[in-house]
Amino acid sequence: MIDNLDWTATAVFVFFFALVTIVGFVAARWQSGDLSQLHEWGLGGRRFGPWITWFLLGGDLYTAYTVIAVPGVMYAVGAYGFFAVPYTILIYPLIFLIMPRLWNVTHRHGHLTGADFIAGRYGNRWLELAVAFTGILATMPYIALQLVGMEKVIQALGFQGSGIASHLPLTIAFIILALYTYKSGLRAPAMIAFVKDIMIYVFVIAAVIVIPAKLGGYGAVFDGAKAAFDAKIAAATAAGNPAPAIGLTLAPSQTWLFVSLSIGSAMALFMYPHAMTGTLAASSPHVIRRNAVTLPAYSLVLGLIALLGLMALAAGIKVTDPQQAVPLLVRQMFPSWFAGFCFAAIAIGALVPAAVMSIGAANTFTRNIWKPFIEPRISPEKESFLAKLMSLIVKLGALVVIIWLPTKFALDLQLLGGVWMLQIFPAVVAGLYTRWFSGWALLAGWAAGMLAGSYLCWGPTALVTAVPIFGTTFYIGLVALAINAAVAVVITAVVPGRAADETRAADYEDAARAR
Repeated sequence: MIDNLDWTATAVFVFFFALVTIVGFVAARWQSGDLSQLHEWGLGGRRFGPWITWFLLGGDLYTAYTVIAVPGVMYAVGAYGFFAVPYTILIYPLIFLIMPRLWNVTHRHGHLTGADFIAGRYGNRWLELAVAFTGILATMPYIALQLVGMEKVIQALGFQGSGIASHLPLTIAFIILALYTYKSGLRAPAMIAFVKDIMIYVFVIAAVIVIPAKLGGYGAVFDGAKAAFDAKIAAATAAGNPAPAIGLTLAPSQTWLFVSLSIGSAMALFMYPHAMTGTLAASSPHVIRRNAVTLPAYSLVLGLIALLGLMALAAGIKVTDPQQAVPLLVRQMFPSWFAGFCFAAIAIGALVPAAVMSIGAANTFTRNIWKPFIEPRISPEKESFLAKLMSLIVKLGALVVIIWLPTKFALDLQLLGGVWMLQIFPAVVAGLYTRWFSGWALLAGWAAGMLAGSYLCWGPTALVTAVPIFGTTFYIGLVALAINAAVAVVITAVVPGRAADETRAADYEDAARAR
């Protein structure tokens, strides 16, 4: 099991992992508050300033699986995998325009989740349930994929095993994550995000300088990657198979899919409970706007990370699972001690989003499923305890996904998660800008979009993200969203709705302007 273990890399890895574990437990005393209150445990008391929010949102949205999957897709198919870069650029104008308005109304009325806003805005608890259910459903595989990223670097250290034993290090890491999340709440990933982001930046800067230098420069990297793609196309053609749509540039058939997938992914990402949690924990809407302006620095880093997939091709890395490309590239190109540092950065990069995701899902379950439908008079202390317990259950569910289901199945669910999350976009965004829509109409639109999106993903096209329309392909999420919006508009036009009394124009203005 440990015969092939790189002991130097492992020692460095364990050191940094232990460091962030200590930080996670100490975080309970940082900006101390009453952690028996859900807004303190789950939102950090809404006191996170510009720097803390910057690191938290960066760590929340740029995950360990991003470091593994984005270059992995680039390794496998080339230019198409670069869609993650434009979509992370598109998301920030949306955050700048929408999230400060959401922060204002949630702060004014004591809302802790996006589904809380829906309940107050439309007065429809079934729409609230739909939004909460969608968020939890889409978050579970997303957490699982953070654990996939962590598992890949553990395997790259040389840890081998079979069956349940192969997941032992991951299980230990899960237990540590679960314990300090339970104890410290959102303060733990917020504090760890400082360490994580610095380590990721060091890793990426070193990689984009050292690796191309060893390979003969960026010209050699692109030439080597092109040769590898050409060889794959030639092999497929020789075998009598259609030439795959791979290469350093997009195939014509991929253009609209690339564009629609980038737009749809940006619209879906900040609908997730963990993105809502990180944003609503900010101390003011001005903090959110400031971070929306500065966070694109992470997109620059993501673009550099994506190039690691091409570097792996140029370096001659041969893997059957593209997710292994970056870990093996790091192990080949760096000395053991720095490889251990890089692997620790990736693993710690899994801890921050996994913690925030589990907290966001736990907040949503407690506030929007348990409280309105099971125990309406739940005490604040019990509400906080239940959220802590649910955060453990959510992470346990993610661990079960990794142990018992194939990784590819989990990846498919994550892609499907974007399709699902897009279906709450009309209810959230329309509720911030207009009182026209009916809650029941939006619920019907949500149901139509969910059914259409799920059917198209698992139906006749047999593709997770693409559906053929008018001779080209589009992202399924946007197609389902169009159906969703059409149903909501038609039903509202026939049966007009009435907004809840608490949604006033002043709710959406900055506090100073409202005064």
